Amino acid sequence: MATRFTASQSVEIAVPEQPIPIQHYLRQPQRLVKALVDNTRIQQLSEEVFRLKMRPLTFMSLSIQPTVDMRVWTESNGIIYLRSLGCEILGFEYINQRFALNLKGHLSPKEFRSGTRLEGRADLEVLVDLPPPFCFTPKPILETTGNALLKSVLLSVKQRLLNQLLADYRYWVISQTKDRRLEADKTELPILNAE
Repeated sequence: MATRFTASQSVEIAVPEQPIPIQHYLRQPQRLVKALVDNTRIQQLSEEVFRLKMRPLTFMSLSIQPTVDMRVWTESNGIIYLRSLGCEILGFEYINQRFALNLKGHLSPKEFRSGTRLEGRADLEVLVDLPPPFCFTPKPILETTGNALLKSVLLSVKQRLLNQLLADYRYWVISQTKDRRLEADKTELPILNAE
């Protein structure tokens, strides 16, 4: 019988004012993915689809390492969305055949008098048919442990987002404005004809 675990996490980030609004930065989903996950654990499959190798998770005495395919895209209104497309548990075929992960999230820029804020939410659900002896463990204990594990996963993603997103945005703005200044500085010198 499948056991269901769930967790949700909200985030709100005050965005310091920069010469280029954050909405332009958010149009590049790969930058957000790199802010969320260590670069060594990301494989880009297409413009919007990424394969993420998660850190190993320990549930009671069971250790698993999910690999999740995620679609990350931005709508014209500036909201960035992410959805899991599939998941694989490497090296543990029993669990892999009985495991489903569903992750949905969004991050949207909101304008206030005080400036721009990013507001977001992620919902994570796992359905798994646990092998013996876990099926003999009382369901409330399984659910409490599983929900706490998922909450810790989302919390670590939130912490990384809080630490990395604004730093990467600032770096991106600096690189963009430097490129524009270089373009503006390229003035053509008149060619004199010596006759």
